[in-house]
Amino acid sequence: MSPRLPFRLGLTGSIGMGKSTTAQIFRDLGVPVHDADAAVHALYGAEGVAPVAAAFPGVVVDRRVDRALLGARVFGDDAAMKRLEAIVHPLVRAREKAFLDQAAAAGEPIAVLDIPLLYETGAQGRVDAVLVVTAPEAVQRARVMARPGMSEKTFAAILGRQMPDAEKRRRADFVLDTSLGLDPARAAMAELLQQLRARRGADAEQGDGDA
Repeated sequence: MSPRLPFRLGLTGSIGMGKSTTAQIFRDLGVPVHDADAAVHALYGAEGVAPVAAAFPGVVVDRRVDRALLGARVFGDDAAMKRLEAIVHPLVRAREKAFLDQAAAAGEPIAVLDIPLLYETGAQGRVDAVLVVTAPEAVQRARVMARPGMSEKTFAAILGRQMPDAEKRRRADFVLDTSLGLDPARAAMAELLQQLRARRGADAEQGDGDA
């Protein structure tokens, strides 16, 4: 009998909403987190090199996909972006599955899947619930524009690829406003984990009763 998979909490939110900080809060609380962006970065130096090089010649430097060169090839080109996603998404999902299998083997009750474009890519079907991080538009803009190399044009292009924040919040199972500060966010996530662990325990008891 294979180990029971952990409760899969999807974490998402638009650029500048505080998703990375929230993911770190979960790690600090002892919850394993799979970072889809980090997985992409890793596979660009491993199993993703050959297929990406075949689809986009000239983007590999020193046996690693150069993200700047690749970005210049696909940014603003929907067809090129779709070709890239067709290569990358299955590889990321394979890493995600390995992460969940490892969490299950370790007996973890909850695991977080940090997926920036969760709704945009239909990944909500791979999680048990979704947490959306949000912040007022002015806070979001200030955070993003403070990033090195960010421009209004780039910010607008990124937002154009993302589902509007209001729609993400409407679809979410849980919402965290990160503009309230770190301590309230930590307290809210600790409470959420307590709820999810209780729910998982109740589900397990129900399953035992049905057996």
